[in-house]
Amino acid sequence: MTTRDGLAEKHCAVSGIGQSDVGRRLGRDPLELTLDACYAAVADAGLTPADIDGLSTYPGGMAVPKGFTGASAYETLDAMRLEVNWFDSGVETSGQLGSVMKACMAIGAGMADHVLCFRSVWEGSAQGAGGRASLGPGGGQGGTIYAGDFQQWMLPFGSAGAPIWVALFAQAHMQRYGTTPEQLAQIALNARRNAGLNPKAIYRDPMTLEDYFNSRMITTPLRLFDCDVPCDGATAFVVSRRALAEDLAKPPVYIEAMGAALHDRPSWDQLRDLTRTVGADAAAQMWSRTTLTPADVDIAEIYDGFSYLTMLWLEALGLCGTGESGPFVEGGTRIALEGSLPLNTAGGQLSAGRLHGYGFFHEACVQLRGEGGARQVASRPKVAAVAAGGGNTCGCFLLSTES
Repeated sequence: MTTRDGLAEKHCAVSGIGQSDVGRRLGRDPLELTLDACYAAVADAGLTPADIDGLSTYPGGMAVPKGFTGASAYETLDAMRLEVNWFDSGVETSGQLGSVMKACMAIGAGMADHVLCFRSVWEGSAQGAGGRASLGPGGGQGGTIYAGDFQQWMLPFGSAGAPIWVALFAQAHMQRYGTTPEQLAQIALNARRNAGLNPKAIYRDPMTLEDYFNSRMITTPLRLFDCDVPCDGATAFVVSRRALAEDLAKPPVYIEAMGAALHDRPSWDQLRDLTRTVGADAAAQMWSRTTLTPADVDIAEIYDGFSYLTMLWLEALGLCGTGESGPFVEGGTRIALEGSLPLNTAGGQLSAGRLHGYGFFHEACVQLRGEGGARQVASRPKVAAVAAGGGNTCGCFLLSTES
């Protein structure tokens, strides 16, 4: 067993955070949004671009699907004229936050002292003014479609994307554990309440349980408000060596533990148990790297690409028992800002916008630094659980105000 001091994350802290404008369809150049967030994070740490000696991003340069990548590592390095000793990007990693984990490992290996991490999207603008195109043959335009990789076994049967796959997970959970649509709804309702206090959130108008049930069904049991909101925006952090972070402009947010394990199939549909996300492996590894326990967690900022994934993460992280996420969120009081475990305090991706994993890490730092404004958890949290990813790859962190 590696000693505590030998773990890479124990040598790391978040020294700066930044975020661009966030909007449904901003119509701005995605590299411009990326640079807004990156420069803001560097300045927030009290550093200059000349101090940045590492860069890490997810997923790197990808032309398809359109809008999924705001800027590549190469584009950002060049635009900022960074001179780095280490950099990395790529989509095949432990969820979106795998890029932050690799930054920690680079610092732990002595490759860098201040690593700039970023994730940017422009899926809202890429979608255009109309609705989303069909994922069937020809994308709704006629003709044929090429289905490679695992989708060759799915598209012929109309199983075209994550909403369908996650709906099957949710159905399995409901059948096995008695989880109800009313319980599932609380994830979306809680997100909307918190988004109402977040000036950057996409959807801020109040939403009732009746509104939720009146929204159109996407794929049973997931309704419209169970699905995250494509948007434009960028988020960035500076991960620094702890000893250096403690002398910078803002109080550091310490990285207590991280988890990236994958012991199951790297698949959406071939998992051993469809009621258990692969995040359970990552979470178990994370808890093995700290003396803290789930009882120490003050807030949870966890993935809600679809509302049911949040419930899976609550179970995976040990914040409630296996199969007990439904009763845990029932009524919404326990997960509210004033509850015993405030959840997705900025509105998550369901209402604040699909910043694709990085938004949760950013909000955890905001809360731990006491900078949440109207949505700030009054008890001033000290420990945050952060998790991102939903189907085949996942990753999670524990962040703390105490070293």
